Amino acid sequence: MKACVFTLGCKLNEVESASLMRGLEDLGFETVCELGYADLYLLNTCAVTAEAERKSRQAVARMRKFNPHAPVLVFGCASQNAPGAFSEKEGVVYVGGAAHKDKILEYASRLSFSAEKEVGALGAETAFCELPAPKQTKTRAYLRVQDGCDRFCSYCLIPYLRGRSRSRSAHSVLSEARKCAAKEIVLTGVDLSSYRDGGCDLGGLLLLLKEIPARIRLGSLEAGAITEGFLSRMKEAGNVAPHFHLSLQSGSSAVLRAMNRRYTREEYLAACERIYAFFPEAAITTDIIVGFPTETEKDFADSLSILKEARLAHAHVFPFSARRGTAAARMPDLPAEVKRERTKIMLEAAARAENEYIARFLHTVHTALFEERGGYTENYIRVFCETAKEGGMYEVRLVERVREGVRAEIIKEI
Repeated sequence: MKACVFTLGCKLNEVESASLMRGLEDLGFETVCELGYADLYLLNTCAVTAEAERKSRQAVARMRKFNPHAPVLVFGCASQNAPGAFSEKEGVVYVGGAAHKDKILEYASRLSFSAEKEVGALGAETAFCELPAPKQTKTRAYLRVQDGCDRFCSYCLIPYLRGRSRSRSAHSVLSEARKCAAKEIVLTGVDLSSYRDGGCDLGGLLLLLKEIPARIRLGSLEAGAITEGFLSRMKEAGNVAPHFHLSLQSGSSAVLRAMNRRYTREEYLAACERIYAFFPEAAITTDIIVGFPTETEKDFADSLSILKEARLAHAHVFPFSARRGTAAARMPDLPAEVKRERTKIMLEAAARAENEYIARFLHTVHTALFEERGGYTENYIRVFCETAKEGGMYEVRLVERVREGVRAEIIKEI
């Protein structure tokens, strides 16, 4: 029988879905991740925005168009937030939440295809939930090391849905990494910076992973994690890519306070300078929310100017979207036209910052890992080369800027 595991949302959701695909294959299913005909559907939902929740609900109907008789198992943040919105849908036989995803495999193993609806595990986890090693669907491998969040940013529902921070044991992380055949391993979590297993923090974990014959790349980090001690251990490990997705959200200290982000503009810039002191060619990428309820014209100008001051390589830009149940949702929202205009201006500024970053590295040599279409250098510049093979690691020279990245020439295969 064929099972389709369809995923919306973050990279961590994708990793969890890949783990469930591996578990389903162990149960005898053939698995796919793209929508099409299947005998069983699993839907991993997202609630980071209202639009993500809407798409999650719509996905059930999309699945049923391919096979109206196949049972649908729903789980993730959107179903944690509003289980009734899914349990009432025709064809849905199981509704779980953001925790205890191992229970989904248990349910699938005893699934009766005429089953009554069942509400799954919606309660909180107190320990990290182990899942099968993810099915490797791309050249890179993603390794879950942390879940949950204790930060409670004023605009974010995730701590309420995913629960408190919990970390995977360093022994389990190292064991899975040793079995991984990928040339690059990406460490993922909701709040990767908070990783801790006893006395082992994220820097200590990187030192344990130095024995792995693969490039290690980090997921999103918080400015407070960027200490000289952490950077020193990262450099000592020797196999960690100099790419820091350093979450910003706003370049204004006043807005950061309203967001409950726990750092100032000056502290963020200081973290960037520490990174450049240890890794001069590092890429610092980020996320910026435009049009937060308290954002003034001056606050917006501070966000615009920090792109250049921090020498950011890339920024994901989002207009503020109120999430019911958060503190920010109780604040007066800015007019939609103000958010649209500021988002447009910020996207243009982010594109200029990216062009300036890439221009620094034209005609220089880097190491790039290629996927199906293009690859990424160690400092996260997207490169294209017609003769590169999927899964190949090459030493390349960056030749010229193209629309989505840089055209590169291969010097040699590694």
